[in-house]
Amino acid sequence: MAFVVTDNCILCKYTDCVEVCPVDCFHEGPNFLVIDPEECIDCTLCEPECPANAIYSEDDLPPEQRHFTPLNAELAQKWPVITERKDPLADAEQWDGKPNKLPHLER
Repeated sequence: MAFVVTDNCILCKYTDCVEVCPVDCFHEGPNFLVIDPEECIDCTLCEPECPANAIYSEDDLPPEQRHFTPLNAELAQKWPVITERKDPLADAEQWDGKPNKLPHLER
């Protein structure tokens, strides 16, 4: 089992989670982070660090967010690893909590 970054990270991209990850399983895209399921050790450290509540255990994923599991796996193979905290995107506070942000995902 791994953890999955979901819809609410899109256009926010808080990186507090990255700093606590002991295995560097986060990958960074233009406006979204993903977790590499092959690297994630299910340590649970990242989930409470996400200010946008966008990280879930695979077992706890809401049904409407399950499509993010294969998306995380796919994009983790394409995007570079991120290991240090960065500032969130400029409009993060405005986008936090808005539903259905997948059409805004930049690959």
